[in-house]
Amino acid sequence: MNKFNGPFHLRIIVVPNFNLAATMGFVDPFRAANYLEGISHFTWEFVSDAGGDVRASNGASIATKPLGSASDTAADFLIISSSWTPEEFGTGAVLSALRQAARRNATIGGIDTGAFLIARAGLLKGRKASVHYEHIDAFQELYPGTETTENLFEFDGNRITCCGGAACFDFALHILQGLHGSAVANAAARYVFHPKLRERGTPQNPRDAEPLGSMVPKAVRNAIKAMEKHLEDPLAISEICKIANVSHRQLDRLFAQHLKKTPALYYRDIRLDRARGLVTQTTLSMAEIAFASGFSSQVHFSRAYKDRFGLPPIRDRIEGRIPFEFRAWPMHRGKFDRISGQ
Repeated sequence: MNKFNGPFHLRIIVVPNFNLAATMGFVDPFRAANYLEGISHFTWEFVSDAGGDVRASNGASIATKPLGSASDTAADFLIISSSWTPEEFGTGAVLSALRQAARRNATIGGIDTGAFLIARAGLLKGRKASVHYEHIDAFQELYPGTETTENLFEFDGNRITCCGGAACFDFALHILQGLHGSAVANAAARYVFHPKLRERGTPQNPRDAEPLGSMVPKAVRNAIKAMEKHLEDPLAISEICKIANVSHRQLDRLFAQHLKKTPALYYRDIRLDRARGLVTQTTLSMAEIAFASGFSSQVHFSRAYKDRFGLPPIRDRIEGRIPFEFRAWPMHRGKFDRISGQ
């Protein structure tokens, strides 16, 4: 990223259910840089399809300008911030704004699930992108022409994406470093109390970093890892035991002690959690979702789904497309352990 003398204008599109903390985390390093330098290196504005207050996923709201009345200043960066059900908010105005920015060769970025809308506008073909790990499976199913990574953020030319959360501080600091150098970025990081800049290529869920420390034995972690690698083609529990190098009885005991479930029930549940993401975040048929989640029978899948979530998948496709406070265990595990350790 070439250094730029500015002022540098960021236009941030927010859609309903966007993540407020991630969006403010992205903006704050630029605010800090302006304050510390005593110069308005950066300007920004928040816009939405219709303007007015836009409600975030935590219930707070932010005031926005309508996309059609955005400032005359051309945005150097057009960033779109979305979270739950991004496909519902790919309006004509939003997609048009993204495409117009692409024609101007502006940098286009996505926060959390923003990559869904950039991809829907046809602007991520052949590119790398990052989305929150809970939405990776859905993104891969919908946009196979984009290489989805499990990294915190991706910089692929003038397409940049971030998984959201606290990673947005790192995302912004890398941009700041590229534009104004390490001294300005370091000063901004100190000012917002961001102790360490995570490098490009840092995974969302590194295998050696459990925030509260290692909590379960290695055998359980190895069993879960094997399950997560075989969601579409489930292994027999006896095969899981061989991989974990424990007896069936010992694995049962360890799962009961640490996870309060049998290995078979835990395995079924993570397959259903993956299915729920596909049910509520894609338009795949129920038969396709059943197969992708390791169920040979759609009838068996529907019964298991209702048993786990209290309603059949067809109904959940409608009712589950709004954010709610306590969702299922995230559907995606990928290459990195959800429960990590040595």
